[in-house]
Amino acid sequence: MHNSDETTPRLSDLMRRGELFSEKCPSREVLKHVTSRWGVLLLVALLGGTQRFSDLRRKVNGISEKMLAQTLQWLEGDGFVERISYPVVPPHVEYRLTPLGLEIGLKVEALADWIEVKLPEILAAQRLNDRGNQGNAAGSADRIA
Repeated sequence: MHNSDETTPRLSDLMRRGELFSEKCPSREVLKHVTSRWGVLLLVALLGGTQRFSDLRRKVNGISEKMLAQTLQWLEGDGFVERISYPVVPPHVEYRLTPLGLEIGLKVEALADWIEVKLPEILAAQRLNDRGNQGNAAGSADRIA
C-alpha cells in the first residue's frame, strides 16, 4: 500500500482485488452517493462550513428541493453530513460535514478543481469527437444508401 495509513486500502488497491466490481459490494452505493453530480457539489459546498437547507439550494444552482433533501439524506446516512435541527418555529435545520465528510469533501473538491482546470482541454476533445462522429454518421448514411 502507498498511503500513510497502512490499514486502510486505497480505492485502486480495492479495484485490483475486485471488491468494487462485485455486484453486492456496499462500497458501490457509497461511491454513487459521493460521486453523483449533487453529491460532489454538496460536499464541496459544505466545505465552506455549516449551512441551512435554503442556502445550499441557492448555492447549488439547478438542484430541486427533492434531490437536495434526498442527497443530504444519503450523505448523512453514509456518515459524511450531520443534520442539526433546532426546536424552533419555523423549523431551523443546518448541515455540516463530519470529520469523515471533510476527508471525502477534500477529495471530491480536488476532482472538481482538476475538471475546472482541464475544462478547456476536455471541451476541445469533445468538439473533436463531435466532428469525428458527424463525419462517421454521414459516411455510414452514404454506405447504407
